[in-house]
Amino acid sequence: MSSKVQITSEKAPAAVGPYSHAIAVPGLVFISGQLPIDRETGTFPDGVEEQAHQSLKNLQAVAEAAGATLGDVVKTTVFLADMNDFKVVNAVYATYFSEPFPARSAFEVARLPLGAKVEIEAIVCRQD
Repeated sequence: MSSKVQITSEKAPAAVGPYSHAIAVPGLVFISGQLPIDRETGTFPDGVEEQAHQSLKNLQAVAEAAGATLGDVVKTTVFLADMNDFKVVNAVYATYFSEPFPARSAFEVARLPLGAKVEIEAIVCRQD
């Protein structure tokens, strides 16, 4: 029997493909990349700063659905459509996390789903 548990958040936008918001296994939650989709409107905010905020709000909603907080995040990956946006996204990111900050990777990618400027995924450590 599998110990995988699917996590879905009512506060985050629906997945745009065949994947789960998150999957929990004993002690860990793997949160799928969160696009900056506003659940209420189904659209992206304009600029990269607003998109970074929305991606992180969506990430936070999924973490909370898993019984965790952003303080439980141990690793993130930030995907950017343009590495020139790194400084802006970094400043937004710093308002959602505190020391000790999660380990992180950041990459510029050729394209993100639906033309997003940013997508953020995370690994959460939780007490089961």
